[in-house]
Amino acid sequence: MLKAVSDERTRQIMALQEGEKVEITVLKKEKLYLLKVINKMKEEQGSLQTQVNKLRKDVAKEYMRYVNECDARKLLLADLNEMRNQQLETSLRQVQDVKGEDTVKLTLALKIARQDLTKAQVELNTMKANYGDVVPRRDFESQGKKYSDLCEKMEVLQKDFEDLRREYDTLLEVHREAVEERDHFYNELQQVQRSSTPRPDWAKCAEVISGGPERWSYLEEGKTSDKLVDVLLEEIGTGVLKEKDTFPGLGKGDKVPLYLRFEGQVKNKKLSKKDVVNILKEIWKEKVSADQQKGKQSSLSEFFLSYLQKRYGDSLAFDWTYTIYENIKLYRSNEAMSLFYDILSGKVDEALYHSQNQLICNLLKELTDSDSSNSGTLTTEQFSSTLRAAFPLKSSEQLQELIDASRYKAGSPEDLIEYRSLFSEDEEGNAEPFVAKLYSQYASEKQEYLQELRNELGHVPEVKVDDLKTAFCTIDPAIDDLTLDTYLGLAFQASREQWDQTVPLPVDTVMERLLARDTKRTGPPPETYYTCQSEGGETGAYNSY
Repeated sequence: MLKAVSDERTRQIMALQEGEKVEITVLKKEKLYLLKVINKMKEEQGSLQTQVNKLRKDVAKEYMRYVNECDARKLLLADLNEMRNQQLETSLRQVQDVKGEDTVKLTLALKIARQDLTKAQVELNTMKANYGDVVPRRDFESQGKKYSDLCEKMEVLQKDFEDLRREYDTLLEVHREAVEERDHFYNELQQVQRSSTPRPDWAKCAEVISGGPERWSYLEEGKTSDKLVDVLLEEIGTGVLKEKDTFPGLGKGDKVPLYLRFEGQVKNKKLSKKDVVNILKEIWKEKVSADQQKGKQSSLSEFFLSYLQKRYGDSLAFDWTYTIYENIKLYRSNEAMSLFYDILSGKVDEALYHSQNQLICNLLKELTDSDSSNSGTLTTEQFSSTLRAAFPLKSSEQLQELIDASRYKAGSPEDLIEYRSLFSEDEEGNAEPFVAKLYSQYASEKQEYLQELRNELGHVPEVKVDDLKTAFCTIDPAIDDLTLDTYLGLAFQASREQWDQTVPLPVDTVMERLLARDTKRTGPPPETYYTCQSEGGETGAYNSY
């Protein structure tokens, strides 16, 4: 399997390299093409700028020529006017001489004519001075249009260039990340190749396991290598346990659990799995009954010893406690023994056992209520709708996993599910795949819930009561006050009145305490919850879960 994975990873790396080479080649060609386009545009821009500069110089020359001509024209006009005046005076004199008109009158008329001429000349000079260098409006508008078109083209090209540059930078970043990911996978592959060992041939175990290949085939069905190791350890431990006739007592120290405080040798009762599971069920049954009568929950370790003392006497009680303890410590793959051991040793809270039982009882009741004919079977649609109503917080994938686990038996018709058989147990207390899947989903949901809580708390080394309360309300806005107070009390091991005096605790300590308790989500995630609130929806269905 590792060789196949290695070859597959190598092929993937080679494929990525080939794909990257092709993409890089295409990008380089495209880059060169765009650079050529940009250079061409720059050349055109430079050419146009050169033309504009040349035109400006030509306009300046023409302007100077026009100014010079204007000045020369003014001089010529002045000379012409002077000559006209002289000619007019001469003609007037001749007319006066001929006609004998009044000289004063003619002089006055000449003066007025000269003033009008001067005024007209001033206006003409003003007009020439103001509009002498003005180009035709048609030429001005044509040049303005050409300039605006060039500006727009320049802006488009500049924008395209910026987009290409950003795209190129993005491709470089993607390429860098791909290279880093490739190197990471390659290093992981090298590490796996160095540290991994060949997959063991589990079929060899059939030759040494009691019961032969048939029993080993039953034991290895659907188990991973890690679980198969546990099975082998249990089989080896079973043989060792059966060979022991006695167990050494651990003494009567304070660190020794109450049910193991004994000095000397205790007898090994050599119980089978079935016997141990039956005793554990009887202990749970008696403890629940006793707690209901007392109105409070007692310690399992104390009740464990008192129950065996009451049943077998003080002299033999420790023989049974040691025998049962060694068995449940050995058989970790058995759900009933494993849970009893964790609760007995204080790793998890007893509420976890009762919560799981309540979960199963509620689901069985829901399925029974849906079975109106009391036939013990439900259609796939009825079964699916009942599961969706019983577990509104589960995703569609989780519900489908439960439906698939309910069809592990082929004895019922395709569209019918014998729901009662899903809750049965074998003689060793192992649950059916459906219930086992419920337990595994329960554990995974709890892990995800606490991981969200840790992420919400951030990387702070210590957490206060208010901080934990805020984090709970953030990731689970539908949580009620009673449940919130319970979780805070479990985390800080203090009552509500003592929270003000509670010192901050390390985050890991808080998480360990919550993980050992029956901690679960009480309502929908924040995004779903606030969406329902904004739409006027009800969250009662979630709270019932």
